[in-house]
Amino acid sequence: MEIKKVGVIGCGLMGHGIVQVAAQGGFDVVAFEADQGALDKGLGRIEKSLGKLASKNVEKGKMTEDQAGEWVQTTWGRVSGSTDKADLADCDLIVEAIVENLDVKKSLFQELGAMVKDSAIFASNTSSFPIMEMAEASGRPARFVGLHFFNPVQLMRLVEVVRTEATDGDVFDAAKRFGEACGKTAVACKDTPGFVVNRLLVPYMVQAINMLDRGDASKEDIDAAMQFGCGYPMGPLTLTDYVGLDTTLSILEGWVDRYPNEPAFSIPDSLRQKVSEGKLGRKTGEGYYVWEGDKKK
Repeated sequence: MEIKKVGVIGCGLMGHGIVQVAAQGGFDVVAFEADQGALDKGLGRIEKSLGKLASKNVEKGKMTEDQAGEWVQTTWGRVSGSTDKADLADCDLIVEAIVENLDVKKSLFQELGAMVKDSAIFASNTSSFPIMEMAEASGRPARFVGLHFFNPVQLMRLVEVVRTEATDGDVFDAAKRFGEACGKTAVACKDTPGFVVNRLLVPYMVQAINMLDRGDASKEDIDAAMQFGCGYPMGPLTLTDYVGLDTTLSILEGWVDRYPNEPAFSIPDSLRQKVSEGKLGRKTGEGYYVWEGDKKK
């Protein structure tokens, strides 16, 4: 099973990065957005990112100016944009990277299942929703996987390749090879809540919030302890502000609803309170910290 042509649905924060790394990996890529303005913005970000990468390679002596220009031209030449879903019909792999809303995703895959060639593989970039629910909606669960890339896609070296009980072995292997061709370390995991990274990361963030709420330690000391004691690039409360308190709450609410008896899934009172007040973290200027742009006050 060989993947040559890839469709990416959604050209936003995650989608444009997936388009780019797929093109860099040698695949022809159709970037789909329903809105022409959103598509143009996403394609513009890709073009700018390729230029920056090329310049860095020249500065480091990895490429000459001519080689860098040729690389950008070749990579960019593999990308096409579309606002017509019919242009996805002959893709070998389609990766969904749209809004994190399960009902919207299921509706999309139901539509795709009726129009894309039977041999195509479907994948979702979701970070928290059950892959099997989308697979069943598509009508072809054996040809469905999760491909969870990390932000920023161009720089983060990981992709989680998620298989359900229905995923065909050859389909999973092809999806894993695709992730590796995109320059990523591809880790395999089952269709469990949060896969590997978020299953470990979100409860860790929750425990840090609980410590703060109990008064066990200050937010600064909790973050410093994990940053300098464990070598993490940032502490858990800073990380929560980066991820977004609303995003964190949404993930937890979904897990608590589906797995009410799992003790690792709980929602701190202060998280609910801050979200209700519109204090969503770095993007709104205040979460557990007060922010000025990317810097904490």
